[in-house]
Amino acid sequence: MNIHNASIKVSAVSPLQYPTDNLPEIAFAGRSNVGKSSFINKMLNRKGLARTSSTPGKTAQINFYNIDDCIYFVDLPGYGYAAVSKQEKKKWGLMMEEYLNTRPNLRHTFLLVDSRHKPSAEDVQMAEWIRYNFGNLIVIATKLDKLKNSQIEGNIEVVRKTLKLTKNDVLIPFSAEKGTGRDEAWEVIERII
Repeated sequence: MNIHNASIKVSAVSPLQYPTDNLPEIAFAGRSNVGKSSFINKMLNRKGLARTSSTPGKTAQINFYNIDDCIYFVDLPGYGYAAVSKQEKKKWGLMMEEYLNTRPNLRHTFLLVDSRHKPSAEDVQMAEWIRYNFGNLIVIATKLDKLKNSQIEGNIEVVRKTLKLTKNDVLIPFSAEKGTGRDEAWEVIERII
């Protein structure tokens, strides 16, 4: 995909702030620190568009990235081990649920998991929600470059088994460092929109 213009349109905490231009949206869900911002930056060939951090839980809003006035990438707050209060986590959860359950522009939600670890119970829960709502799963296994070559196949198989992937599902091993999986992810996005 040839991207000419990519910018953050809005960081929303309620539906009143969502974009109103009816472009299709692809959302990205995953644990805090799974690499959603790095994934978005690599997909858009922009270094600092989506803010990355070594501190989990930096994304506290729903960030809408406008790509060439054709599509939005939607970065959802991470779930899991972010060092924030229970009240804040609950607020994020409700904000995500509202977006995921009510947004007519949402074409699909991609699940990002860390290829170095077995998917968590929360990942499995999110996978079940995505499958229920969209019929199939699209999984991006991030941080591939942090694995030794000898570990990749085994780790990817753990992801496949834990999330109970079927032939209808898509699993893309991805490295934001090397760009591995970028073209495959764009192919899937283009098919969806």
